[in-house]
Amino acid sequence: MLQSALVSNIYMVSQTLYNRFPENFLVRLLGVWEPYEGTSHFVPVRGIAYFITAPHDISSVLSDPFHFVVYLIFMLTACAVLSKTWIEVSGSSPKDVARQFKEQQLVIRGYRDTSTYKELKRIIPTAALFGGLCVGILTITADLLGAIGSGTGILLAVTIIYQYFEMFVKEQAEQGGLEAILN
Repeated sequence: MLQSALVSNIYMVSQTLYNRFPENFLVRLLGVWEPYEGTSHFVPVRGIAYFITAPHDISSVLSDPFHFVVYLIFMLTACAVLSKTWIEVSGSSPKDVARQFKEQQLVIRGYRDTSTYKELKRIIPTAALFGGLCVGILTITADLLGAIGSGTGILLAVTIIYQYFEMFVKEQAEQGGLEAILN
């Protein structure tokens, strides 16, 4: 998702600069690119672009554990930070949820309005960080197991398909349920 777009932009800039200025120190720090196993597909072999690239397989992890640790830290941090940022911009922040509770006259049993906000402020960011870490672990696992496409791509595809399924079920419920389709 957004993390994937970030990595793609770093790749594009790094590869473009390396093709134009291959001897420049700063460009080489960003990434050194070589053909992958005799193909015309270029992959980063050194630099920042290399360290944010998923290892090709489990044997790559064992042969270069430092690369894997840096990739792991980058992915988990990026996913956690982006998920925490998302709650702020999507209207799911503790303040927004507390306001929605108040507008709908909902309460958390045993809490007043001000303490409801404090409780939501404690729970929502923690849940967002944990969710981001789970997404990061899922992405890393898919990348290491050699899933077709990237782990991020698979996660995005599943999310989109699930949203279409939810829309389908909602439309069917509004039109009289699934029985109308089956009859």
